[in-house]
Amino acid sequence: MEIKILGPGCPNCHMLEENVQKAVKELEIDAKIEKVTDMFEIMKYTISTPGLLINGKLKHRGKPLPTIEKVKSLIKEEV
Repeated sequence: MEIKILGPGCPNCHMLEENVQKAVKELEIDAKIEKVTDMFEIMKYTISTPGLLINGKLKHRGKPLPTIEKVKSLIKEEV
């Protein structure tokens, strides 16, 4: 599984990354997690950050941030 956090590095981006890390750990899945900070790359998917891509699909963008439980459900959709 490939998960990308799209964002320039703001506090919300860091919070989303933490929630993704916790969700992956709790689900005990093998996932490659990558932060994408290049705005040209981010804009291929969304203009609202932070964004969450799971296996190339945009699953979340902007605020409010998804909870750990919501992130887990988004991941499960792609397993």
